[in-house]
Amino acid sequence: MSEQTIAHERLTNVEERLTRLESLLVSINEKLEQHPDVGEVDTEKTEEFKQWVTSYVSMRLQQLVPETCDHPDEVALQDGPYLDNTTVPCTEEVEHRVKRIPIPFVREMVVQRVAENAQQAGVERVDIEFFEKAATF
Repeated sequence: MSEQTIAHERLTNVEERLTRLESLLVSINEKLEQHPDVGEVDTEKTEEFKQWVTSYVSMRLQQLVPETCDHPDEVALQDGPYLDNTTVPCTEEVEHRVKRIPIPFVREMVVQRVAENAQQAGVERVDIEFFEKAATF
């Protein structure tokens, strides 16, 4: 078979599929236009359905991307900045200093070391003085 024949057959198949799709869309549109009166809709069932959809979507999101669904407490968010990818609070000056470290894996190593030292020392908030001591290897 020549390339033109193959291309023509593929084009014909695509056109047939588009025709079927168009007819399906037309039938769906006709069904949607035949909607019941607003007064006939059961609001209690509508609310139940909305709640079911909301809980289902929430569950699926947690299954698919669990790390983005875990939200820290509001109180913790108001405590100020944290060291990157940790739960260790720090001052804004420390946060700025960390962001100035140009190489990402070095920045991550420094943050992890400071976080470990802060947890071992029982430091509630990492200040610049503690950061400078803990960040040295």
